[in-house]
Amino acid sequence: VQLQACGGGLVQAGDSLRLSCAASGRTFSSYVMGWFRQAPGKEREFVAGIGWSGGSTYYADSVKGRFTISRDNAKNTVYLQMNSLKPEDTALYYCVADLSLPRLVTLTTPNYWGQGTQVTVSS
Repeated sequence: VQLQACGGGLVQAGDSLRLSCAASGRTFSSYVMGWFRQAPGKEREFVAGIGWSGGSTYYADSVKGRFTISRDNAKNTVYLQMNSLKPEDTALYYCVADLSLPRLVTLTTPNYWGQGTQVTVSS
């Protein structure tokens, strides 16, 4: 599966952004999808994950209550709605996919990565 993320940008603290990730390839609904991020000088970290049908979602504690992950299997697209953005959310955001939910959410080592989209939040 190939992943193409977009929607990043420069916003002020408190603003909202929605990231999108379009997937190409077969059977999008077979993949668990998610988002990771990497801030300058820091390791990549898990942000959010969503199960095959969209019924199960998972979040890092740092974004819980502010970010919402969703997917549209008819459009082969996964979204990350980010509200109440903070300067510490500034990072390169990656769309990810895997056939295994534990590998994406628990082990945080998904097999498929898209290119990053930059999110910068100014104070």
